[in-house]
Amino acid sequence: MQYKQFYHKLLADNIELITAPSEYERMHIFPNAYKFFGDDTAFMKVYPLHEQIAISDLKKYFNRVKDFVKSVKGTEFPNFFDVSIAQEEFDDWMEVFYQYRGDLLTGGICIKEFPRLKFYGERPNEYRAFYANGEIVSICKNSGQKNFTQEPPKEFVEKYKNLPSIYYTVDFAELADGTWKVLEAGDGSVSGLSEFQDAEQYFRALYYALND
Repeated sequence: MQYKQFYHKLLADNIELITAPSEYERMHIFPNAYKFFGDDTAFMKVYPLHEQIAISDLKKYFNRVKDFVKSVKGTEFPNFFDVSIAQEEFDDWMEVFYQYRGDLLTGGICIKEFPRLKFYGERPNEYRAFYANGEIVSICKNSGQKNFTQEPPKEFVEKYKNLPSIYYTVDFAELADGTWKVLEAGDGSVSGLSEFQDAEQYFRALYYALND
């Protein structure tokens, strides 16, 4: 809603953002993009905000689940839950989650299967790809990996260069068995660059992609 208002206020001053509100919402809110990835991403269920999520329901679909739509990394909040967790304990953690996310909550709660990731040292092997105008702008390490790590297969990254938005990101992760999954998607304008990414090189590539 805020982006839509922002977009139309600028449009009234003859400034048109490259990403339409419908495209922003499509990629920024992962349940909207989920259908594009099929088996290439982890199974997910969506629940309404502030309704109790029954552990008995989760046990029908998951062995362990990831934290929620926008995670609260760097806190005591667990990286994942084993579905053997008691209902009361899970409800307590949900309250912690709501406190951390506060006014930033959007839509509902996403519960995802937590995949077993490949680690290089202490870091999982994750990459973020930026796409613009049907081109791959960049593909960079996205979990602080400092040494050599395997990159996602080129054909896997190229598979998602024509999603219905002009500017977006897709996050890829190597699994423990050497295969790859899509972890997340996002709108390009609000997705951060990777920790060691060359910003000048990135914006140069973005300029050429958008002006192709």
